[in-house]
Amino acid sequence: MKLVILVAVFGLSLTQHDPHFKYGRTSIVHLFEWRWADIAAECERFLGPNGFGGVQISPPNEHIVLNDPWRPWWQRYQPISYKLCSRSGSENELRDMISRCNKVGVRDCRLVSLLDLALEKDYVRSKVADYMNSLIDMGVAGFRVDATKHMWPGDLEAVYSRLHNLNTSWFPGDSRSFIFQEVIDLGGEAISSSEYFHLGRVTEFKYGAKLGTVFRKWDNEKLCYTNNWGEGWGFMPNGNALVFVDNHDNQRGHGAGGASILTFWDSRLHKMAVGYMLAHPYGVTRVMSSYRWNRNIVNGKDQNDWMGPPSHGNGSTKPVPINPDQTCGDGWVCEHRWRQIKNMVIFRNVVNGQPQSNWWDNQSNQVAFGRGNRGFIIFNNDDWDLDVTLSTGMPGGTYCDIISGQKEGNRCTGKQIQVGGDGRAHFRISNRDEDPFVAIHAESKL
Repeated sequence: MKLVILVAVFGLSLTQHDPHFKYGRTSIVHLFEWRWADIAAECERFLGPNGFGGVQISPPNEHIVLNDPWRPWWQRYQPISYKLCSRSGSENELRDMISRCNKVGVRDCRLVSLLDLALEKDYVRSKVADYMNSLIDMGVAGFRVDATKHMWPGDLEAVYSRLHNLNTSWFPGDSRSFIFQEVIDLGGEAISSSEYFHLGRVTEFKYGAKLGTVFRKWDNEKLCYTNNWGEGWGFMPNGNALVFVDNHDNQRGHGAGGASILTFWDSRLHKMAVGYMLAHPYGVTRVMSSYRWNRNIVNGKDQNDWMGPPSHGNGSTKPVPINPDQTCGDGWVCEHRWRQIKNMVIFRNVVNGQPQSNWWDNQSNQVAFGRGNRGFIIFNNDDWDLDVTLSTGMPGGTYCDIISGQKEGNRCTGKQIQVGGDGRAHFRISNRDEDPFVAIHAESKL
């Protein structure tokens, strides 16, 4: 996998819309507040072997350190220099992580905050470009630009134009940095996301907000209405979109989306929504990987939304321990390791390039669709059981459901789905199931 370091930056051409995934990979994971040493290990032991295409890291530059035992997460977004030392580790540890992740095909996307810089000045533009180029030269594949809507596109373009091509140790010659830019645009904003399309991809905040509303069944929304999901819902053009169910801001009630956003706190619906996102062809997808904090809701607001990652008494970030069942411990949530989400990342890789097909719905909250002849998924978000025979578009045979289990050798650890020679299969999904959805793909066939 390539390590995609998402940094706050600027973009110039359509090449900056390309995340530079290793062939056959399609998704980014945000390992929020992880240490560099832990990210390097995770690339080698899990992300690479399970087909993740990139990892987004927290800002690597020197930042303020508040005299608080919890060390708020947002101190990372208060840079004080371009030195590559942070609560995640040293410059040498960062270099080691970038190299090790690139070796297993996981790219480097990094995030940088450029608030209050005088980007209209040539000196400032040069300093920012120098900083970004130092990361590019290390092997970083791209950048997430924080708070882009507060920066004039012309200033950003002036910085992006000074960026080096990507390091040819890991990328083809003349490759340009992947750029995606944080623009919160829920419609009716003074500044629109379209003003930044020519510079790189843009965060589609309407995506998670709308998908959360649909799966929560608020505002009379139904899953069947998503038969034209994507641009048909007023989202930006597919080629410009970076999509996600939740991010580090709106899972805490900040940013965009409000209470509709689905997070690990709503794990059953969260898994369904992430599964839907990874099955659907729209946008470049990013999965969130979180840590827990002590929630304290007062008048609808979490008073502890500022709390930093799991830390020792001296404020240093704790390592991420891996449990025998492959989940994480010590307060780290690691949604990307949940079987259902990990297997759907693989599903997206397997069906990549195939069109959406064989749509079915019950005019309520039971829907199904395929991806050509490579995959098929079906959801039951109604309050009653689903029992239906559908055309899947898949070749006949026995498939392992990758939600209730997965294929291991010549057996399924969960449900088996029989597809007939005519491509039809029978599905039963109880609304009381732990995960009321089923997915099969070409590589889950026995």
